[in-house]
Amino acid sequence: MTRITFYKSNGVFYGFEEKGHTGYEEAGRDILCSAISAMTMLIINAIEVSYGSDADYIIDEETTDIKLIARGALERFESDEKKRYAIAGLILAYYEQLRELTEEYYEYLSVEAVERELAE
Repeated sequence: MTRITFYKSNGVFYGFEEKGHTGYEEAGRDILCSAISAMTMLIINAIEVSYGSDADYIIDEETTDIKLIARGALERFESDEKKRYAIAGLILAYYEQLRELTEEYYEYLSVEAVERELAE
C-alpha cells in the first residue's frame, strides 16, 4: 500500500510524504503507481519551473519514497500572495485528486492530511 501524508500549516497545504508501493500490479505494469508518480513529478516541476519557487524534495531511488516541502506556500517564506496561493492550491488539488482515487483503490492507497508546523 502507498501511504501519502499531506502537511498543512494553519490549513495551508505545503508538502507531502509518500511511502510504500501500491501493490496493485507487478512493477512496470502498476497503473496506479504510474499515475501517482506522474502526478507527483508534475507537482514538483510546476512548483519549481512554472512558479519559480524552491521545492525541497527527496526521492529514495531504492524505496521510491518521496518527501516534498514547498516553503513558497507559506507566508513566512514567500511574500508574493499569488505565488503562495498557486503553490498551496496545486498541492491541495493533488490531495483532492488522490482522495478521489482512494474511493476505488482503497486497498492500495491511503491519503491523509495533518496539521504540522514547518520549522525554519
